Amino acid sequence: MAQFGLENIRNLALVAHNGAGKTSLAEAILFDAKVINRLGKVSDGSTTSDYDPTEQKRSMSISLSMLPYVWQGNKINLMDTPGYPDFIGEVKSAIRVSEGAVVVVCAVSGVEVGTEQVWSYCNGNNLPRLIVVNRMDRENADFTKIVEQIQSKFGRKCLPVQIPIGDHTSFKGVIDLLKMKSYTGTAAQEGDVPSELQSQAKSLRDKLAESIAETDDKLIEKYLSGEEIALEDLHKALRKAVIDGKLVPILVSSGLQNIGVIPLMDAINNYLPAPKEGEVLVIGEGNKPVKMAANPAGPLAALVFKTSADPYVGRLTYFRVYDGVFSSNSQVWNTTRGEHERIGQLFVLRGKNQEPAHEIAAGDIGAVAKLTVTATGDTLGVKEKPVKIVGITFPEPRYSEAVYPKTKLDLDKLGPSLVKIVEEDHTLKMHRDATTSETILSGIGEIQLAVAAEKMARKFGVNVELQTPKIPYKETITVQTEAEYKHRKQTGGHGQYGHVVLELVPLPRGSGREFTEKIVGGSIPRNFIPAVEKGVHEGVQEGVLAGFPVDDIRITAIDGSFHPVDSSEICFKIAGAGAVKRGLTDGKPVLLEPIVKLKITAPDSYTGDIISDLNTKRGQVHGMIPEEGANTIEAIIPLAEVQRYAINLKSITQGKGTYSMEFSHYQEAPPLVIQKIIAAKQAEKEKEKV
Repeated sequence: MAQFGLENIRNLALVAHNGAGKTSLAEAILFDAKVINRLGKVSDGSTTSDYDPTEQKRSMSISLSMLPYVWQGNKINLMDTPGYPDFIGEVKSAIRVSEGAVVVVCAVSGVEVGTEQVWSYCNGNNLPRLIVVNRMDRENADFTKIVEQIQSKFGRKCLPVQIPIGDHTSFKGVIDLLKMKSYTGTAAQEGDVPSELQSQAKSLRDKLAESIAETDDKLIEKYLSGEEIALEDLHKALRKAVIDGKLVPILVSSGLQNIGVIPLMDAINNYLPAPKEGEVLVIGEGNKPVKMAANPAGPLAALVFKTSADPYVGRLTYFRVYDGVFSSNSQVWNTTRGEHERIGQLFVLRGKNQEPAHEIAAGDIGAVAKLTVTATGDTLGVKEKPVKIVGITFPEPRYSEAVYPKTKLDLDKLGPSLVKIVEEDHTLKMHRDATTSETILSGIGEIQLAVAAEKMARKFGVNVELQTPKIPYKETITVQTEAEYKHRKQTGGHGQYGHVVLELVPLPRGSGREFTEKIVGGSIPRNFIPAVEKGVHEGVQEGVLAGFPVDDIRITAIDGSFHPVDSSEICFKIAGAGAVKRGLTDGKPVLLEPIVKLKITAPDSYTGDIISDLNTKRGQVHGMIPEEGANTIEAIIPLAEVQRYAINLKSITQGKGTYSMEFSHYQEAPPLVIQKIIAAKQAEKEKEKV
């Protein structure tokens, strides 16, 4: 593919709610650009974008997909992104390296939760955008109703620049309101506006021309004086208004029928900005972000925005070049990590296909395989003039599952496979829970983790089961007590003797465990004290109620006795552990459960339902902060009640609610809860025996 200048490139995120027809629209764009010679279908897994077997199986986009094409002398780096909210990290990556976005809205279902979410991300990045009302070939498609809905949600700056000719089975083309011409069929054949639509088109054109004129001082003077504004001036003013975020054009199409697609491709060229008109945030003095204009003649500065783990190619790194030229078979400096990185063959990606490239110039996007230290969010450049580009902010994971290998062979490969999966998706995180001895994988939602498990099986041959994580309960005592244990055993040779007296004192919550000794008079020799301590530490690993670790306790060795011949370290270790068990039994033990802070933000119409649900889960609402059209509810609640809260909140709020969760403290569990946990633990032990 030939090199293109900063003014001849468009980096574009294709975003939408799941099911709006993004991938079919992208396929039609590639077909009309003559990149592919047949239209693939999502239903049979034959699209260029959804090439991953998991995507084909589920008939949904899961990963960002690069779909470059050339149109009217410009190179468009189209990035098809997932519409399902679990994969929002891919959307954020695409938006971060784009100068513009096309927001796809279904002509039947209209503005949905995912539409509002991607709109807010576009706002956060000040991204100029177009809206496409897609799927006009569907039954019950209603362009006028959807436009009203768009304007209600996103403001009157969203204006139709096209209207459809017909709908459902009669949808055959679009009318360009500025040119007052019709474009029908897959070839967008130009013609006159149908007579039955003349009146509607003229009325909408007048509104559009007025709105465009209002964004430009010279044009508004002409408009108010009744002077005719030239089409070229309207186009120029509309482009500037789109780039400045003052207007958002609404277009119309059917990706599946390939109607209205060529006018959309023209609009992308005409209205969305090139890298020459964009800026990038870099870390300046005092670690403050500053804006920098693209410079093709400057030193290399490229942002890594995606990492893919491929079992055949290895790690594949996607990057966007902002400054300079990225060359094959070179060496670059990873500014983020302060290390050199050797670069092999560069590629231009299109779906799963990799086209070798000698170099990737400023403004363009490419990929390289087998980098060793570089990760998503890193900046690649030159050591002599290092530039650090502001990375990508990913949402924190909030839904967790425990990962269990299915076989011993899977266990051996589990760790490395999880590392690769987490490298690929920065909204996934993994950790080992020391209390429950489980490997925990956390992400945005249930589907994301299920897909991660499928990828591990397909890419790395590791089969795993996902289960709800165990709750890291703890045990403690509520009264001070003393306990002693005498370990005495006579065998053929030397006997065994160890005698320990312990004092157990409950401590305030969060104090942890303490061991001290107050042995006087040599009742236990000093050299045996470490053995007593070791026995005590072993004894508190499993409490007497349900076998959970004991916490918030001080254990002091206060007395004991020894035998000059039969005593040994192992004897005092056994005695220390035995005394702890007796002391815990006598100390009126209780179970402690982890409590978390929950912060939920949702439209105010759902506040009552959310609070009612929290009440059924033993939650305590501590405050409520009203925001514009929404409420943020702060509560504390037992972790056991909200392990699947991502699913619950989605159901309560139709996906419009978000939340964050962090550990707060441990507190004593109610008696009924303690009984259930002990019974469940007992049943688990019985099952293990069988």
